[in-house]
Amino acid sequence: MARLQTSTEESTFLMQAREFLNEARRLKPGPARNELRETAKVLHELARLDAASMSGTASHGGPRFNS
Repeated sequence: MARLQTSTEESTFLMQAREFLNEARRLKPGPARNELRETAKVLHELARLDAASMSGTASHGGPRFNS
């Protein structure tokens, strides 16, 4: 049985994304700040996909076939 993530349990990807965003907020606008924000965005998407895979949903949006 797959382990479901509860609301009190936070993904490692989400924690890392938060750290990157906090660091980006400390920087002045520019390429370094934008790079940190993009990295956080990717980590957030990974967290979403990870949560979807743990809950057993198909992340690609296609039909699921039973074997």
